[in-house]
Amino acid sequence: MGLFSQFCVGGQAQAQAQTAGTEVHMAQADVPDAPPPRKRPPARLRVTPYYSPDGVYPRYNPGPDAVRECNATYVQEYRPSGTVIVPHMSCYWRRG
Repeated sequence: MGLFSQFCVGGQAQAQAQTAGTEVHMAQADVPDAPPPRKRPPARLRVTPYYSPDGVYPRYNPGPDAVRECNATYVQEYRPSGTVIVPHMSCYWRRG
């Protein structure tokens, strides 16, 4: 009987330990009287184009009497397959 009583007493102690472990105690910190931090809205920049975008870049206005001068030549280009000769054109604006 003594062995049986120790087994029951040990079981009760274990049952109390299990119930004590399941209790949850919430600790709350004292909140000082400080206001909550304010969140600033992100800075916004207004972007307005200088000209109406039409897909031409860079934008250049040569003037009312401008003439376009172009020079076409052949130049050598070095490629992995070998040296090739390709046409090359360079243009500029001049006053007319």
